[in-house]
Amino acid sequence: MNKKFNNWLDTFLSEKGIDLDQPIFVEGESGLNFMTVENIVEFMKVTSAGEQKAIKNTFVMIDFKNGDVLHFIKHLAQGVAQ
Repeated sequence: MNKKFNNWLDTFLSEKGIDLDQPIFVEGESGLNFMTVENIVEFMKVTSAGEQKAIKNTFVMIDFKNGDVLHFIKHLAQGVAQ
């Protein structure tokens, strides 16, 4: 577990005002999947160091361009649902 990444992620999402209880609905192989933002955050925290680096870089790029961080979280949820 990468404590540094986890702390960074928690701080980043808090600063962006992301509601961890927000529901996410995505289609998967078994049909409609329901999860929360927190479920996806927990998934991010247990991925490999390389994946965490890519996630952090993507969040930083989205933030730099004033993009929607939640859109990327929903994209990751789609991957989890598959």
